[in-house]
Amino acid sequence: MNLLKNNQIIASLLGASLIMLNACKKDDTVEPTPSSPAAYTVTDIGNNTSRVEGSTSSDFTFTSDRMWLLQGFVYVEDGATLNIQPGTVIKGDKNSKGTLIIKRGAKINAAGTNAQPIVFTSNQPAGSRDYGDWGGIVLCGRANNNQPDGEAIIEGGPDAYYGGGNSPNDADNSGIMQYVRIEFPGIALQPNQEINGLSLCAVGSGTTIDHIQVSYSGDDSYEWFGGAVNMKYLVAFRGWDDEFDTDNGFRGKVQFALALRDPAIADQSGSNGFESDNDASGTTAAPYTMPIFSNVSFFGPFAVTGGTPNGNFKRAAHIRRNSRCNAFNTVFAGYPTGLLLDGSLTEANAANNDLQIRGSIVAGCPSALETASGSSFDIATWFNTSDWHNNVLENLGDLGLSTPLSLDAPALLPTSGSTVLSGSDFTGHASDPYFEQVAFRGAFGAQDWTAGWCNWDPQNTAY
Repeated sequence: MNLLKNNQIIASLLGASLIMLNACKKDDTVEPTPSSPAAYTVTDIGNNTSRVEGSTSSDFTFTSDRMWLLQGFVYVEDGATLNIQPGTVIKGDKNSKGTLIIKRGAKINAAGTNAQPIVFTSNQPAGSRDYGDWGGIVLCGRANNNQPDGEAIIEGGPDAYYGGGNSPNDADNSGIMQYVRIEFPGIALQPNQEINGLSLCAVGSGTTIDHIQVSYSGDDSYEWFGGAVNMKYLVAFRGWDDEFDTDNGFRGKVQFALALRDPAIADQSGSNGFESDNDASGTTAAPYTMPIFSNVSFFGPFAVTGGTPNGNFKRAAHIRRNSRCNAFNTVFAGYPTGLLLDGSLTEANAANNDLQIRGSIVAGCPSALETASGSSFDIATWFNTSDWHNNVLENLGDLGLSTPLSLDAPALLPTSGSTVLSGSDFTGHASDPYFEQVAFRGAFGAQDWTAGWCNWDPQNTAY
């Protein structure tokens, strides 16, 4: 028996010993060791496309010289990095519900550019793409969340946990995503267990995420499950359910975000801009869902062209179940209801200033401000607190924007003299280096940061 074979046998015995050790001892912060060496199965399927299946425990690169097809659940294991070159196109297989899952301890390195964005999209031909053609992207980390024992498994069936268990790290680093488009994702893997366009599961603040466009998601465009990741320049375009959904103790910061809806499309559960819960049962579990959003523009069904709005549209912001979601310098426009504070604990959070809405505008919403039926909380007095610089505008035209907006080529910059060009309020955050101290409210001042890399017609784009 030669030396090479001896080494192979020794390596196999060591691997088997490690597997047995992991089977006997649960580590709250480490994924289970794969039962066999993990490496993607990569198959050339023609048309300059490689099909990718399985998982990898070593670094792997999606190169821009060909397209890549995600078949089923495609994992990046703890310790590995998935590199994606600028300009790369990755498609999700429809029949197998292709989904990319970055496990906690793994990283994604997807740094596109304005001229060469990275594109995740449907594998269906142009003209035949639809909501939920594939699963989407699930990014997991080891930051804090308010689930039992500090961790939970991803809903819907993927074999991946999020959260740090007994050793959480809010500064955890899950990698980089910049100038990335995610098109036609969001699918129900099991009843009431969906994957969103971009799911951020206990992702830490060491992660870099900016310039992301989620389009035609079959569920929420973005959903955060705990964590402390900070993000800028986000677009939620023509989604199905909610735009920005925050749960399970999310405490990150988001600045400059746009939500633009198709009036014909809404979910039977009720489609909202913000939907925010402390957790599914509205408990007092800590850490609280307490993100800070600034400079967000929500353009609901009355604010865009496209005919009679779907009756399932509800609110620009539904803050409920003991959430402490904060919004600064935000424009809530064109929904049936502007802002709903739902439940006594949520109202108490507002009364105690744990939940704040400042420097914001509700415009063109038939019912601007609401509380749950039977509530005695005076939301109008709270919202119109004199030094909070909030406004309720009856008509969309009072914003000084080019409303209704076209979905094909939205004119996003305010016109001269627009009320959104001034009145911002960064009270309590003026010294926070993450927030740019801008004068304008909403997502845009004088610069259209969507230009060049966003795509308003992915249905007909030839990839």
